[in-house]
Amino acid sequence: MVKIDVAALTDLLRFRQSALQHAEAGGVLLGRRILGSADVVIDEVTTPLEGDRRTRTTFYRAQARHQQVIDARWSESGGTCQYLGEWHTHPEPLPVPSLIDVRDWCRRLDEDRFDGESLFFLIVGIDAVRVWEGFRQPRIIVPLNPVLAESPGGVTPAS
Repeated sequence: MVKIDVAALTDLLRFRQSALQHAEAGGVLLGRRILGSADVVIDEVTTPLEGDRRTRTTFYRAQARHQQVIDARWSESGGTCQYLGEWHTHPEPLPVPSLIDVRDWCRRLDEDRFDGESLFFLIVGIDAVRVWEGFRQPRIIVPLNPVLAESPGGVTPAS
């Protein structure tokens, strides 16, 4: 089960593309894999940083800046806070990954260094945050339960 800390979820929801002038945003997911269980906790997300490029329909992450945050959190936590995956926004109520998204996710599964067998990919839509888990072996990407954004102040896990 993937759990998203309230502060991390609040950061994600700040970037919903609910108006035409809102550009796509993204970053990385940081958190913990709970020993002895399949649970993962996303404690923090990076948000757009200097050097990132944003348009209405694209987000290009400046790799070095986000990697600095990943490295700092890893060091500060004694190795317990780790890179768990990626997130970005879509200007649609219930986000669906594009072919470009899926190709990027597959590339990350091939090239990124991470603990565990999988990475998580979140897309923040206007009405929901959807989550996928991608596995290195076998190469599959599966949807998980979305989180619905009821109001700016509250969220409810979807069933």
